[in-house]
Amino acid sequence: MDLAAEPLSLRRSDFYLWRLFATAMSFVLFGIGGIALYALVFPALWLLPGGHLVRRRRMRRTISMAFHLHVQFMYRSGVLSFEVVGAERLGRPGQMIIANHPSLIDVVFLVSQIRDANCVVKQSLWRNPCMRGPISHAEYIANNGSPDMLEHAADVLREGQTLIVFPEGTRTTPGQSPVFHRGASAIALRGARVITPVYISVAPSTLTKAEPWYSIPHRRFHVRLRVGADIDPASFNNDAPLPIASRRLNQHLHTLYLKELASP
Repeated sequence: MDLAAEPLSLRRSDFYLWRLFATAMSFVLFGIGGIALYALVFPALWLLPGGHLVRRRRMRRTISMAFHLHVQFMYRSGVLSFEVVGAERLGRPGQMIIANHPSLIDVVFLVSQIRDANCVVKQSLWRNPCMRGPISHAEYIANNGSPDMLEHAADVLREGQTLIVFPEGTRTTPGQSPVFHRGASAIALRGARVITPVYISVAPSTLTKAEPWYSIPHRRFHVRLRVGADIDPASFNNDAPLPIASRRLNQHLHTLYLKELASP
């Protein structure tokens, strides 16, 4: 729905001005939180005893908890409501979590559900002053599209890490179906023990690639994360060359998401 075309009474219902203010505060707090983690929290955590893996787990857990608090702020301030179905099946060793990407806050919700997860993130975030500190300390993977990146992502799965991937690479274009790139399938076939799809819906649509942050919907929006059935990546190999197998898996995922996202 076009917000500008809505009647004023509808557009300003559900505490519109308060939600606009709370949305602005959410962005401000997110930026301040990222800088505070990098400048204050992480240096203090680094001084605690433990080897490299213990420190990395500690950093990721801190980010997950910070994202959880951010979700709670948005919920309690009335910006959004949310539900997560099947979160207990997330965070297993060698698990590759694949999710669609309808809004800006998808990664915040997903990481908040998993205490020790790696994540493939956009290359541009490494230049973001609010994000580069946390993502570098957590050793997230920069999505530069290179073969080395694909192999590195497969390596972390072979090591037993949980890896979150958004196969679209960017937010879904409003009004269109998700379009997955084959890189995610190639990573899964190289290293994942299991693939777990997560279906994300946001209604009314907001914080898309085409909308500025202040273009909030006429009512509080609802975020829903639903964990789907596991997929065995080995079932797509069948001794086929990797490019063919990744094409099969990518087509399967595309068809699956079209079906599941169309379901109520």
